[in-house]
Amino acid sequence: MKEVVKKIDLIPIKPVEMEGVKDAYIQWLITPDDGAPRFAMRRFIVKKGGSIPKHSHWYEHEIFVLKGKGIVGIEDKTYEVSEGSVLFVPPEVPHWYKNIGDGDWEFLCIIPTKKC
Repeated sequence: MKEVVKKIDLIPIKPVEMEGVKDAYIQWLITPDDGAPRFAMRRFIVKKGGSIPKHSHWYEHEIFVLKGKGIVGIEDKTYEVSEGSVLFVPPEVPHWYKNIGDGDWEFLCIIPTKKC
């Protein structure tokens, strides 16, 4: 394996592709293409009033909020999060995101790239 060093400004930002998404974008910071065999690091940017609807995946999420303010729904609970918040979303658990702040809500989300 070889190390990877990148500038975030050079990594493409793309719209989140999921039905019902409103003003949310994703940036794949570290992926298997970089040689990372087990995890991917992603940056999400949810614009003011933006959201990602309820969904679930086979994989867990580890999230670190960089800036802004949002609500994360995990199963039947909701959590207000802001800069410095960290959270864990278990696999197969329905979850959703909504920006409730006055500006962009940004967070890192680390996920496994294959099942253990």
